Amino acid sequence: MPMKRVRIATRASRLALWQTRHVAATLQAAFPGIEVEEVEVVTKGDRVQDKPLYTVGGKALFVSEVERLVAEGRADLAVHSLKDVPGDQECAEGLGLIAFPEREDPRDVLISKDGVELMSLPAGARVGTTSLRRAAQLGSHRPDLAYVTLRGNLETRLGKLADGQYDAIVLAAAGMKRLGYLEEWKHQVLGVETCLPAVGQGTLAIEGSVDDPAITELVACLEHAPTRLVTEAERAMLVALEGSCRVPIAGHARLLDGGHRLSMRGMVGDIDGTKLLTSSQDIFFQTRDHAGRVEEAQRCGLEVAEQLIAQGARELMRQAEATILQRTKTQS
Repeated sequence: MPMKRVRIATRASRLALWQTRHVAATLQAAFPGIEVEEVEVVTKGDRVQDKPLYTVGGKALFVSEVERLVAEGRADLAVHSLKDVPGDQECAEGLGLIAFPEREDPRDVLISKDGVELMSLPAGARVGTTSLRRAAQLGSHRPDLAYVTLRGNLETRLGKLADGQYDAIVLAAAGMKRLGYLEEWKHQVLGVETCLPAVGQGTLAIEGSVDDPAITELVACLEHAPTRLVTEAERAMLVALEGSCRVPIAGHARLLDGGHRLSMRGMVGDIDGTKLLTSSQDIFFQTRDHAGRVEEAQRCGLEVAEQLIAQGARELMRQAEATILQRTKTQS
């Protein structure tokens, strides 16, 4: 056993604690007798609930304060939702995303009290979402709906739907499944052709020291090679685009043909969904070596980004950033 005790940094929400305890259970199954301590932090993203994320610093607000516990030696590992880790954010010195456990369903779900699906919602219906990506893509299908900011943890968001503040809300399927809520609510799973998922959605990211052999040995049981391949492709696209939460960006990769082929699709849109740029790329892996396949997956994601840039993604992103900047000034 590489370590007798491990401290895991985590946000304090019910979903974050489920994710951390899932990781802890995997470690304890692999290393019977290991002691796991949860080190909780309430991040600024959790504290500020009355404003859209893009006005208060973006998704990094859910990551930075958890990461700091590891960087300062108060925890050995941190558990993040990978979709909350911005593409332009580097890990603190000496730290890295050292394990990706097996991915949960990356798709989005539309939830309504009466089970009304997207195309059947009445004109003007209020649809709650925190995501510019979701609003842009759904707006391209239903521009007659009102896409309204929805903040809070999972329970808070579902409570607002139950109270009638929204006609429908859009959430990640992964969180709903992990907490067992999906069976309790009438819902529509949104296919990737309707709403391409966020980069890394459904994937947990384990952050820790890249130079500590004991940590490396510890987290080896958490790593899921197929998840590493698809998420590395998606992250490579996001990094190449220099994407942030202030721009509607989506990226989704999957393995086909028994894992020998990787299919990747990306999207960049404007804020209201009137213009969506899409690109896709399929590759057959040329090597059996996992490290080599990771590099091939990253190149695939980079090619998707380059195709989007060639279509005008940079200008579309600048326009989106300007729109968000103006909204931020208006709301401040």
